[in-house]
Amino acid sequence: QVQLVESGGRSVQAGGSLRLSCTSSGRSVSRYDMGWFRQAPGKAREFVAAISRNGGTISYADSLKGRFTISRDNAKNTVNLQMNSLEPEDTAVYYCAAGSRSSDYRTYNYWGQGTQVTVSS
Repeated sequence: QVQLVESGGRSVQAGGSLRLSCTSSGRSVSRYDMGWFRQAPGKAREFVAAISRNGGTISYADSLKGRFTISRDNAKNTVNLQMNSLEPEDTAVYYCAAGSRSSDYRTYNYWGQGTQVTVSS
């Protein structure tokens, strides 16, 4: 019912900032709770942040709170992830997902293809 596409991933230096975006075709993202996850090679999928349909409820992984900010603009059919003070450990493929605001990836129904973020020291 919804197809998600992430964009904005690139290579940056440690300490830099990056803004990722997620857009949809089919049904609008405005109809869904949304989340961001990331996965590095050889590691488990990791919860990053989630936001409710209207943006009223937001949650973050404890280790990322204060550096990352999730937001949405339903009028523009986008969900964003602002990443500041990036560290090499943030290197991963970042995915947006729809259908839940839980930290458990198994509760999400739809996933984008991912966008690569590489942080160099």
